[in-house]
Amino acid sequence: MNKITQDMKYRQSLINYVGKYGVSNASRKYNKSRSYIYFWLNRYNGTMESLACQSRRPHTNPRSHTEAELKLIQDVRRRNPRLGILEFWDHLRKNGYTRPIGSLYRVMKRLGYYHSDKHKKKYVPKPMEQMQYPGQRVQIDVKFVPLSCIAAKGERYYQYTAIDEYSRLRYLEAFEENSTYSAACFLKNAAAFFKKQGFTIKCVQTDNGMEFTNRFSNAKKNKPTLFEQTLSYMGLQHKLIRPYTPRHNGKVERSHREDQKRFYSCHTFYSFHDFAAQLRSHLRRSNSIPMRPLGYLSPLAFLNI
Repeated sequence: MNKITQDMKYRQSLINYVGKYGVSNASRKYNKSRSYIYFWLNRYNGTMESLACQSRRPHTNPRSHTEAELKLIQDVRRRNPRLGILEFWDHLRKNGYTRPIGSLYRVMKRLGYYHSDKHKKKYVPKPMEQMQYPGQRVQIDVKFVPLSCIAAKGERYYQYTAIDEYSRLRYLEAFEENSTYSAACFLKNAAAFFKKQGFTIKCVQTDNGMEFTNRFSNAKKNKPTLFEQTLSYMGLQHKLIRPYTPRHNGKVERSHREDQKRFYSCHTFYSFHDFAAQLRSHLRRSNSIPMRPLGYLSPLAFLNI
């Protein structure tokens, strides 16, 4: 044992006194009941470690996962090692799993699938404005496709992403060029996509990239980009986030992190057309995954589409 506490020394002193003067005298001197003294006498085996308090945690729990449920978790995880906790839980539900997602996470952590990170100082963000209806504000950003995913050397691909802040419904499109022309084309296509889903865009929020604005351009600072001209033509409000603060565009940034985990980490693109086709398939999948902010509904189910 690494540490001997004062309580352990106290109990050893009590037992030594009992050996000399008996239980009744020890009970009066130490002001302890006879049952307390007999309890520690029965536990004491001559070592200091036997006088330590032991855990009162029960050995079994009637509501714990059954062997069949644990086997189901291990089998599905073995076949789907890259799925996130939400999508993995959704797969289990389709196979008859009825436990809540919190219970699943605790079991998987106990089984060694998740490792707890080192304690970090908790970041307390400022309260963000909550959207009240679909299309009230849409976040748009660009993700550079990792070079490790592109088979053809010397080529670059870009994923343009639009996400509705209210419903988390996304629209993705592949481009070979990262420019204000690509951004303007994407804006038109995204507006048509969301209109097809039953709502229109009121406001667009972007970062300060050169494809969206000339805000930090020395030569063209007062000249609107083609993207801004398209916004004006469509009658949409344009909101720019604070410079160097990507968390203000947090919903689209988080969706890009999920794309990296679910899509780019396990796919290879042999041409631009191949990338565009795989991205369309990924879009259908991502809009069907349950999300915690939506009450564990998918964006399509949340909109009752």
